Amino acid sequence: MRAITDHATFSNAVSVHRSVPNGMDPPEHAEYRRVIEPYFSPERIRALQPRCRAVVRQLVASIGDEFEVMSHLAEEFALRVQCEFLDWPIELHAPLRDWVRKNHAAIRSRDRASISAVANEFDAHIRAVLAERRRTPGARPEDVASRLLTEQVRGRNLTDEEIVSILRNWTVGELGTIAASIGILLVYLATHRDLQLLLRESPEVLPAAIDEILRIDAPLLASRRVTTLAVDHDGLALPAGARVTLMWASANRDEEVFGDSDEFRLDRDPRLNLLYGAGIHVCPGAPLARMELLCFLQEFLPVMSGLELVPDKAPVRAAYPAGGYVSAWMRRCG
Repeated sequence: MRAITDHATFSNAVSVHRSVPNGMDPPEHAEYRRVIEPYFSPERIRALQPRCRAVVRQLVASIGDEFEVMSHLAEEFALRVQCEFLDWPIELHAPLRDWVRKNHAAIRSRDRASISAVANEFDAHIRAVLAERRRTPGARPEDVASRLLTEQVRGRNLTDEEIVSILRNWTVGELGTIAASIGILLVYLATHRDLQLLLRESPEVLPAAIDEILRIDAPLLASRRVTTLAVDHDGLALPAGARVTLMWASANRDEEVFGDSDEFRLDRDPRLNLLYGAGIHVCPGAPLARMELLCFLQEFLPVMSGLELVPDKAPVRAAYPAGGYVSAWMRRCG
């Protein structure tokens, strides 16, 4: 918590690439947050809900009695809803889906050259979208990319580099985290039949249940900071310029805060849950993520009389730094 709140000592500017706004410190950070936060306004999130629910119903209708959660539901749900959020047309679904698969493969390989190549491919695609929007300003669609071209900070328009960074965060980060969250939620429910029953009978507790499951099993494992000066914290000496990894997954299982961290409880203080971070860098997309996950389970659970893991196909965990699962086979049950 000290690293999250002490911005003068633990800087977010950890990357050689510009990262808007999560790679910024005060006062610059606040200027860009003012631009970004209206995109996650309550009005915009409410307007997106019907389209989000429609995506869930389409996907659930497409699965059989036995299905693989990540490829059949989680990843496709994340991609389609994010395209709805960005107001991107259906013809952009295929290239984005292809890019997501390449990105997953590159991350799993842990090959820096592959990861960099895939990131450059995505950036080039976004730059092409921006160039096309500029060429046809009168006929360009009213999507998020077009709106970002008109946004200003410090009396000037956002640069292409800044817009690419924002859209990268809203796709790379959002797609991976939402897909991981869906997988974690469904595996947890498949292995806790009593909780499935509770959530069907008492859907009003779904928001607290979602946050608690994702506290227990984190979709986003860590983030980074760098020290700006020498730090002595609880006997740990760090020099200036030290690279620090903040393990959200560990903090959300801190026994001094949560007691038995494996215990599922609906009465925990939500202010203690660091699922979406904390302080000035709390995730601006948290309202969108919460809406997506709630809509998914509200539509999914009623049409599933029961859900269980396929006995001879154990879920396969993702490797660090990714959270959640690579695959998880499930089936309907009575």
